[in-house]
Amino acid sequence: MQIDTAWRLLFGGMERDHQGLGSRIQGIIAQAIETGTLAPDMRVPSSRGLAEALGISRNTVNAAYQGLIDDGLLVARERSGCFVASSRDRPATGRGPGQAAEAAAESWAARFAIRPSRMPQITKPRDWMDYPYPFLFGQFDPSLFPTNPWRESVKAASSVQEITRWARDMIDDDDPDLLDQLRHKVLPRRGIFAGPGEIIITLGSQHALSMLVQLLVGRDTPVGIENPGYPDVRYMVGMATADMRALTCDRYGVVPDGMFASRRVAFVTVGHQCPTTAVMPVGRRRELLEAASRHGVVLVEDDYESDLSVEGDADLPCLKSLDRADCVIYTGSFSKILAPGLRIGYVVAPKPVIDELRVLRRLLLRHPPTNNQRSIATFIQLGHYRQHLRRTAKVLQERAERIAELLPELLPSCRFRRDFGAKSFWIEGPAGLNSRDLVRAAREHGVLIEAGDIFFLDPAEGRRHFRLGFTSIATHRIEPGLRRLAALVAA
Repeated sequence: MQIDTAWRLLFGGMERDHQGLGSRIQGIIAQAIETGTLAPDMRVPSSRGLAEALGISRNTVNAAYQGLIDDGLLVARERSGCFVASSRDRPATGRGPGQAAEAAAESWAARFAIRPSRMPQITKPRDWMDYPYPFLFGQFDPSLFPTNPWRESVKAASSVQEITRWARDMIDDDDPDLLDQLRHKVLPRRGIFAGPGEIIITLGSQHALSMLVQLLVGRDTPVGIENPGYPDVRYMVGMATADMRALTCDRYGVVPDGMFASRRVAFVTVGHQCPTTAVMPVGRRRELLEAASRHGVVLVEDDYESDLSVEGDADLPCLKSLDRADCVIYTGSFSKILAPGLRIGYVVAPKPVIDELRVLRRLLLRHPPTNNQRSIATFIQLGHYRQHLRRTAKVLQERAERIAELLPELLPSCRFRRDFGAKSFWIEGPAGLNSRDLVRAAREHGVLIEAGDIFFLDPAEGRRHFRLGFTSIATHRIEPGLRRLAALVAA
């Protein structure tokens, strides 16, 4: 009789000198229950199966099980076997699951090289779709997702011939159809004309940024970041270098001053600055590029809202399209355009950069799932992508205009900003407002917003700020949601 590998591993380090074996088995199972390794109502192996697997007497296992039953940790069910007791049926012990988990955490603490869990995170309720007024940025909106066109694309990519093409191990390659669609139909909308070997597919823009930090940033590399800015970039860079500095920023974005000139790498969001939504004018973009070329600064352009054009912002050239010195590395993603769960992004850069990224990506995960790559390529090729952009842009513009119309009336004590084309509003509350408290209170009333302090190097600077997104809230829910929020701000 066979038992699962997990159970074999559980007893893998147990000594088998046949003295006190029953107590050892009882202790191992008890600890696994206390720490949550064995969940309530989980069936334990039969006494015969465990005895055969461990090469010991069945009577020894029966004795261990009976001891666990007597302690209230296992329950015997007629004709079914023994099961882990539910937590409510277990007796109180001196060391419960919580204490055991705490002890385990303490024992591991000294072994970690980094502690990502201690970095404040942008948090959103997992069940945010159950809230009536989700003013969240960049979340999936089922009403906007092109379900039928996507099904058609997935079906087309699922023929026997297509599966034969994408199901093999690509090693460090990408789907050639997706690369072609990016080169000929997606990137030209941003003014980017990439040559062969100048694009790599990633698991969203987050993966792209992470790989670029690993590739470009050493322990002493001078790096510049925006402040306020995207916190995950700040954390990635902060873990990689001891020389991270905040770039000078004004209402138009990054200023190409002495601080900028002192950096070897700078991470920027010039299309819609995160989180202020500032759109950098073309003149400033050219100044930034000229300074980067003159001082040898590599610009990583995170165009996280690329291609989803609203109000003509797609007509403004991105940095990469203006770059003549090969100093810009461009990252884009389909997350904000289609759905975050697809996890498909890309990097556009000079071929030597892409060559290194391919090897680095292979070491990390080989390549993103090629079935998703092929489905997106088909989606673009069939014309669904452009239709989706037009439809979605129209809906988002309606939402943006409705919020802009209501904010002066409902939140007169607040200052707000949304540069053209942005999918969120950046709001500064009145003196004394604590956006963290507002977020908690709003959530209790069914309204979800994002606190602004997470975007600042010094959280105190963002105490009064919050972000109001509208990609995930239906237009007809905007006004009642804002009225609830306004009542809380005024309270």
